[in-house]
Amino acid sequence: MSRILIIEDDPSIAELQKDYLEMSGHEIIQASDGAQGLKYLQNDSFDLVLLDLMLPGKTGFEILQEFAQEKDIPVLIVSARDEELYKIKGLNLGADDYITKPFSMGELVARVNSHLKNYEKLKQKGNNEQKDHKIRVRGLCIDEQDRRVYVNEKEVTLKQKEFDLLLFLMKNPNRVYDKETLFERVWGYDAMSDASTVTVHIARIREKTEENPSKPTYIETVWGAGYRFKV
Repeated sequence: MSRILIIEDDPSIAELQKDYLEMSGHEIIQASDGAQGLKYLQNDSFDLVLLDLMLPGKTGFEILQEFAQEKDIPVLIVSARDEELYKIKGLNLGADDYITKPFSMGELVARVNSHLKNYEKLKQKGNNEQKDHKIRVRGLCIDEQDRRVYVNEKEVTLKQKEFDLLLFLMKNPNRVYDKETLFERVWGYDAMSDASTVTVHIARIREKTEENPSKPTYIETVWGAGYRFKV
C-alpha cells in the first residue's frame, strides 16, 4: 500500500481524490493548507504527493522550493492554472508532472499509479545487488546501478525523472526522439499535451551537466524533430 499526501484546500476536490485513490488501494493523508502540508512532508514519509498551487499559508511553489529538491519522491501538481508559465515554473522547481483541473478521476489515478510503479521499481532496483554498469561519454558518466551522475569525475545531483531521461538517451545514442515519445518512454504513458515537461527536464539536465547549457554538447536539439544524445 502506497502512502499519498494530498495538499488541497478545496474539500470537495480533496475528498473526491481521496475516495478514488483509496478505492485503488492507497493510504491517503490530507492537508488543507500549505503550511500543514509542508509540516507533513518534513515529519512523515510518503510515496507520492498531489499538490495544489493556490494554497493558503504557503503556495505550492513555496512548498516545492523547500521540499522537492530534498526528497526524491514523485510530486504531481494538480492545479486550475493552465498557463504554460505555471507548468514550466512548477516543473523547474522539481515537480514530476502537472495535471490541469478539471480532469477525470480515471486519468488522475492512472497517472498516480504510473508514477508509483516507476518509483517502486527504482527503490527495488536500489535494494538489489546488480552488476556495476556505467556509461561514459567524454566527461559524462552515468552509473545505472547506483543512480549517480558524474561530470569530469565530480558528482552532480539529478532528480528521479532527470536521471531516467538522461539514462534513456545515453542508452539510445545518436537517435532522434520527439518530445511525445520521450515522455511516453520515460514517464510511462501518453503525454501529447505535456511536451513542456520534457523541455523543462532537458533544460535542467543541461544546467547540471554542461559547461555552457546554451551550447549543449551531450543532448542536442534537432529543430522540428526532438532531441538526441550525441556520441
